[in-house]
Amino acid sequence: MPKRILQGVVVSDSCDKTVIVRVERRIMHPLYKKFMSRSKKYAAHDEENRCRTGEAVRIEESRPISKRKHWVVLGRGDTAGSGAAPAASETASGTGSAP
Repeated sequence: MPKRILQGVVVSDSCDKTVIVRVERRIMHPLYKKFMSRSKKYAAHDEENRCRTGEAVRIEESRPISKRKHWVVLGRGDTAGSGAAPAASETASGTGSAP
């Protein structure tokens, strides 16, 4: 069975090697057919204490690490921002070194 991967926002980084990640999902109300936002908080293992409050991260299911912690931080989750930033820096460094 594949491991689940979720994306959420870090709401707390005060613990050592642990971050609390809030994952939001949208569900439709069964009677009124209106979309509602539901959230759940997960404790995730952050080995190097890299994540800060407010950052978007991706977490992956893993073996139990402690009583409440069975998720591991994969990395930063905003794929659009991270994809555009390296391209801009490569272009800048490429034009600066060419002439």
